[in-house]
Amino acid sequence: MSGFDHLPVVKFFNPFGIGTWLATELAEDGDRLFGLAQLGEAPELGSFSLEELTNLKLPFEMHIERDVFFTGTFPISAYAETARETGSITAAIRILSNAVGARREEGI
Repeated sequence: MSGFDHLPVVKFFNPFGIGTWLATELAEDGDRLFGLAQLGEAPELGSFSLEELTNLKLPFEMHIERDVFFTGTFPISAYAETARETGSITAAIRILSNAVGARREEGI
């Protein structure tokens, strides 16, 4: 992992409850992702396993989903800071997306 403040390129989420992951990088091993994860109360920056996400057993034979509509527009540090302030990655995404929309409306 490089240590640069990259934009997140993918968002995964648990369709049944808590669990949101924003990933910026995939390690050379093809499994380890770096990014922001929230499995409980506090969002954390760190590494997580793509294989583990893929193999999580959810009710009704569902799986962790990829948000195909997500586009990272800020560096991961902005998502992390906003998520820590709000207590939620989902709230951080909404707040930062609204900020982009407001800027576009203002012509900035």
